[in-house]
Amino acid sequence: MVKDISESQNCAGELNAANETDFKKIYDATFNLLFKVSFRIVNDEEAAEDLVHDSYIKANEKAMQFPTMNDATFWLIRVVKNASLNYVKRKGREKKALQREFYEDRRQVTSGETDALRAETIEKAKEALQQLPENLREVLVLREYADMNYKEIGKALGITEGNVKVRVFRAREQLAKLIGEDDVSLS
Repeated sequence: MVKDISESQNCAGELNAANETDFKKIYDATFNLLFKVSFRIVNDEEAAEDLVHDSYIKANEKAMQFPTMNDATFWLIRVVKNASLNYVKRKGREKKALQREFYEDRRQVTSGETDALRAETIEKAKEALQQLPENLREVLVLREYADMNYKEIGKALGITEGNVKVRVFRAREQLAKLIGEDDVSLS
């Protein structure tokens, strides 16, 4: 995928990303490849171009020294790939947060009937919670009511964090079966 640079270019000495001439050589030799890498990940031309340019800025600001053009190319590919993956993750989190915000805004308008149904569902969940085995009930109570994270629950109960996650999953699964609903609300 990466084209080899001629021996004469590689033997010309180190490339300094802070040097204008070397920077231009690096840019001209790598832009198309870096753009393709980023675009395949983010699927957005404008974002891909921005991410590639950010990687060049990073190399320039750090005054990166590369023994060969291939070294520069591989370093830039790694930077662009990581930046692109982070961009996709961040966009996903932003999308989820936005959807959650819209969902919560609609839920804030409640009627007396909605409040009664919610109270009934909570009561049903609490009754089902009492039917769970003690080891599952205690992790779920600590997670949902005490707002403890998995690590804290593990320390408190003397079990591993992984075991806590398994027990919470199993407890929620059993609660859903007992209640007969997918969306179990405990509070």
